[in-house]
Amino acid sequence: QVQLVESGGGLVQAGGSLRLSCAASGRTFSMNTMGWFRQAPGKDREFVADSNWNGGTIRYTDSVKGRFTISRDNANNTVYLQMNSLKPEDTAVYYCAAAQAGRAYYYWGQGTQVTVSL
Repeated sequence: QVQLVESGGGLVQAGGSLRLSCAASGRTFSMNTMGWFRQAPGKDREFVADSNWNGGTIRYTDSVKGRFTISRDNANNTVYLQMNSLKPEDTAVYYCAAAQAGRAYYYWGQGTQVTVSL
């Protein structure tokens, strides 16, 4: 089992920044890919960004490229999402997720709310 706990969400004005953290515990050695997803009210959950174990393969959804940065601290089993130039459309619950290499995301955190005001 792997447990994921997100933190760092909150209310910020448009143009501001937030850094989300996701602390993993349990059988973390089995996890290769760590990622972030988000779900806005009335919408499906969508992919935001992910990283393989050493950061050699990183992906972003187009709407956050150039504004968000995913990073990992494997020594502390933590993944971060630095979010800059936030927009109201970034408002959502942000979820951390983990997967074994080549497999679908299996472990999910409880989510942290990000609200961007005008």
